[in-house]
Amino acid sequence: MTNSFKQDNLIGESNAFLSVLDHVSQAAPLDKPVLIIGERGTGKELIAKRLHFLSQRWEQPYITLNCAALNENLLESELFGHESGAFTGAGKRHEGRFERAHKGSLFLDELANTSGLVQEKLLRVIEYGEFERVGGARSVRTDVRLICATNEDLPALAERSEFRADLLDRLAFDVITLPPLRERTDDILHLADHFAINMARQLSMSMFPGFTSKAQQALLEFDWPGNVRELKNVVERSVYRHNNDALPVHQIILDPFESPWRPAQRIKTQDRQPAAASATAAAAEVATPTSPASNPAPVLPLDFKDTVQNFEVNLLKQALEESQFNQKRTAEVLGLSYHQLRGILKKYDLL
Repeated sequence: MTNSFKQDNLIGESNAFLSVLDHVSQAAPLDKPVLIIGERGTGKELIAKRLHFLSQRWEQPYITLNCAALNENLLESELFGHESGAFTGAGKRHEGRFERAHKGSLFLDELANTSGLVQEKLLRVIEYGEFERVGGARSVRTDVRLICATNEDLPALAERSEFRADLLDRLAFDVITLPPLRERTDDILHLADHFAINMARQLSMSMFPGFTSKAQQALLEFDWPGNVRELKNVVERSVYRHNNDALPVHQIILDPFESPWRPAQRIKTQDRQPAAASATAAAAEVATPTSPASNPAPVLPLDFKDTVQNFEVNLLKQALEESQFNQKRTAEVLGLSYHQLRGILKKYDLL
């Protein structure tokens, strides 16, 4: 069991990390719902799996579903199943995740993305252990331990009536909040060595020669907004690019897009959303400041498109960081719709 978890990146010796593992061990034996809170890349899925395999249900099904991956109708059908003929294309009865997870555990990721209808049905399952398939009239009984995860502030959403407060009360029997990697600095080099050794094996290197002190310092000083997942990608990329088992890795490649020949983004006027145009106008305002003390004038001549692009990218990164990389919250602080934000992030390769 321990080895399998190590392969899943649950590695660390920091007090913050060990405290989480203790919390998981305490909550795992119970059949009560557990809510896992954490930024992207902190290992919410791994903690959910650990909760299941340390419980009495460990030999029973462990079923997972990302609630953000499906629209409301598909999510309802995938969770609760549907009867034959319930909707166009429903040729036969379909068992949902709750039925398939009977006697086991069901992990629902990105819970905050569920609709009010789905939340209402989830509440009924938790309270009464039963539900109805889409298009059905008969109640289906189920015995499922529910584990949910989100990177949203659910109490704040409940206060704004964007998430059912009664469902939150039932889900929050216990809440496990995962620390971001920037609060686990003692674990960064341990994780980096683990990922590097695995990558060296994939490359058929005779050994992993380690990191130079400069490379280690770069790893320790970076903020890791993508947490453990981002660290893994960066370390594997750096070892792969280095590809030398005789000399230690000296260069940490944080940004794979960094290049003197990176093409500038071409922004078509007809493709701009109103909010994107506002960001461009704000960039122009920065380029011609009214307060030299607070906004030093740029050196002319300059490439206007590059300047605007850099401003928008920096603005997006700042908003993402301040919103703890929650895209829904980031869209709100920038005055964008969720889909507008996703389009702009995709344009700048920030997804």
